Amino acid sequence: MKKNIFILVGHPDLESSSVALAVEYQKAAEEAGHQVRRMNIGELQFDPILHKGYKVIQELEPDLISVQENFKWANHVVIFYPNWWCTMPAILKGMFDRMFLPGFAFRFKKNSKGEKTKWVERLLKGKSARVVVTTGTHPLLIRLMFGDFTNEIARGTLGFSGMSPVYITTLGPCENAPERRRNRWHRLMHRLGAKAK
Repeated sequence: MKKNIFILVGHPDLESSSVALAVEYQKAAEEAGHQVRRMNIGELQFDPILHKGYKVIQELEPDLISVQENFKWANHVVIFYPNWWCTMPAILKGMFDRMFLPGFAFRFKKNSKGEKTKWVERLLKGKSARVVVTTGTHPLLIRLMFGDFTNEIARGTLGFSGMSPVYITTLGPCENAPERRRNRWHRLMHRLGAKAK
């Protein structure tokens, strides 16, 4: 089945390995007949800071509205980013803080009196996702030392909004990786892109 795939590159450096892997995934997906849209966070213009927390919802910039529209359009979302301090880059986290809002990603259900409850309606249900995280150290070593460094995005963000399944791919160590290892990662992205997985 052909899918609508939205690729989001969460590395601000447009010459990073995250971008190279995303390009390989996109190329294979398009060759297989899938519809693909890609956005690079390093090219987007928005304020990643919640200046008043969620007490005041800041007006979304056009680029954030475009990201939301692509999430809605897609059957499958693929996010590429580097592991920095056991989490995603601050600009990517800021993007989720700003745009994963009630009415877009989720909605609190109301009781018979019209009051908000703790029950959540997950508005991105029916969509799948893959998160590709590059690391400077072997991913298994990071997990042994610090625990799961993908839970925040896999369960706390995408899963909370109803996206399922959320596949995780961790690749590393990337720094000074030999060419044969990089080629293996690119072949993996090609296979995943062709299958829209």
